[in-house]
Amino acid sequence: MRLYELFIIAVSLSMDAFAVSICKGLSTGQPRLRHCLACGGWFGGFKALMPFLGWLLGVRFQGMIVSVDHWIAFFLLGLIGFNMVLEARGGEAEELDSSFRPGAMLPLAVATSIDALAVGVTFAFLQVDNIFLAVAFIGATTFVLSAAGVKVGAAFGVRFKSKAELAGGLILMGMGVKILVEHTLLA
Repeated sequence: MRLYELFIIAVSLSMDAFAVSICKGLSTGQPRLRHCLACGGWFGGFKALMPFLGWLLGVRFQGMIVSVDHWIAFFLLGLIGFNMVLEARGGEAEELDSSFRPGAMLPLAVATSIDALAVGVTFAFLQVDNIFLAVAFIGATTFVLSAAGVKVGAAFGVRFKSKAELAGGLILMGMGVKILVEHTLLA
């Protein structure tokens, strides 16, 4: 996997955490540096952990399904992307409290990182060269975007939330199609 592809995946995966961070910034009103760091830490940490766990699962079963791995990657990325598009198009406002305590942040971090678990499974099938670099890159990208999202939310409100989720979903679906085309038509 090329660096630019990893970057596109990292940004796409970060969009749901970015959207939630915007809402957290909106609910906080005047966020401080610690609020930005808390969102970045929780979301970035889980966005790094979950693809690693998915990769571990994928590596374990890779030998059994190597002949259909590109179809699985296509399906998982397409499903995740489609779900993000549906959420963006739903237009429903998320109600978040302004708490940054672990009890409030843990469920949000887990919920926004489930998609990264599935992407980690596809990393095993795609035989990503350095999984530690890949998950660190995803975590760092999510950290930066989530920390910035808190400030964006305080400044601009929810105007960008659905656009960010829509873009992330479309990009993930596009990456799924690219993987399928590379492994079926170009193989």
